[in-house]
Amino acid sequence: MPPEERERRDFRRNCAETGSDAVDDPAVEPSSRQHRSSVRRGVRRFTSSSNSSSSSSWRRCRPAPAAPPRVCAPRKPSNASSTTVRAWTRCRDRCRPTPSPCSSQDYSIYNLSPDSFPTRLEQLTDLHLSGNEITSVHSMVFDNLPNLVQLDLSDNTILHFNETAFPVNNVLQVLNLSSVFHNHTTIDVLLGVLRSGVLLHLTTLDLSDNGFVVFPDGMFDGLSKLTSLILRNGSLVALQNGTLPVTLLRELDLRDNSLRELPNATLAEFSQKSGLRVLRLSGNPWRCDCFLEDMVVWLKGPAATRLVQDRQNLTCVEPAALRSTPLLRLEPARLECDYSNDMQGVLETSYVFLGLVLALIGVIFLLVLYLNRRGIKRWMYNIRDACRDHMEGYHYRYEINSDPRLANLSINSDV
Repeated sequence: MPPEERERRDFRRNCAETGSDAVDDPAVEPSSRQHRSSVRRGVRRFTSSSNSSSSSSWRRCRPAPAAPPRVCAPRKPSNASSTTVRAWTRCRDRCRPTPSPCSSQDYSIYNLSPDSFPTRLEQLTDLHLSGNEITSVHSMVFDNLPNLVQLDLSDNTILHFNETAFPVNNVLQVLNLSSVFHNHTTIDVLLGVLRSGVLLHLTTLDLSDNGFVVFPDGMFDGLSKLTSLILRNGSLVALQNGTLPVTLLRELDLRDNSLRELPNATLAEFSQKSGLRVLRLSGNPWRCDCFLEDMVVWLKGPAATRLVQDRQNLTCVEPAALRSTPLLRLEPARLECDYSNDMQGVLETSYVFLGLVLALIGVIFLLVLYLNRRGIKRWMYNIRDACRDHMEGYHYRYEINSDPRLANLSINSDV
């Protein structure tokens, strides 16, 4: 095979392997007269001119038109509005020829920074970032989302939430932070955001499935328009007086926590909130003793009848004799307190404390003895010498008195 023909064959094979088209390149012209067209795999690779007489032009490989990038299109929820945009992570190289909905299980988001939203999105109203591995929310993250109304950050593990993450003129109304703070020590992370004073339009706050034990005073003071507060399935053991000073609060969900009783101050606070319409308290381990007497009376009153929607489901957990007994069936006069266990615990604590005090006194005494060991040794030697001299005097007098001759001698010597 002539070298020119072999070169053309290799050229055509190269174009076929790269998936490119062969186009005229007048810069290079071989001297061969053999021209033909070859169509292979539906792509034209080499084309010749039928009118060429003495020379032909080489064909160069032209890259085929690039296919549009296969980006996973987000799936719009059925109940979403026309302006709703659901944020998903890119599938990248996992995308298949058939577009499929992106999922946060493919690529998780770890940090939210201003680079997460580099362009201004005026029509973005709903942002769902649940189920990722977000640990940090930096400052000015949502500055390019001026019309953000609903933000879902649930099912993450946020350890840092900057107070300036939201712009001052934000219009956020719904914030879902359920299952985000798994440790009570992370309450300071949330406290700074809620007290920043920028969430002036927030109406719904979901803090369910978190590990909060107690809320500090004034935690929700910066949420002047808050109407729904969801604290379900947490670890709350008490509600301090002044924790919920929001006047517009209409719904409060305290189900499935660790509440054993509600003090009179908290009950009075619930009754004084004229706007409160729904209060849920079921699923808590109520301890039916004398401390629950005021709450039982309150549950049977008109205020609780209007507020507590699930008061029929409130049951006792302790003591064992009243377990599973509805609180509405309890007689307040029959609720008694068993102080035996408490007194036993107090006595045990007192004994332990007394033992520690005695041990400390013993250690101090031994330390003083060790530091003054030389002086104590000298003092003991002096006592020993004094006792010895005294005993020798007694011994000398005893010997004189026992011998009459020595006694007479002693008398004569005295005279």
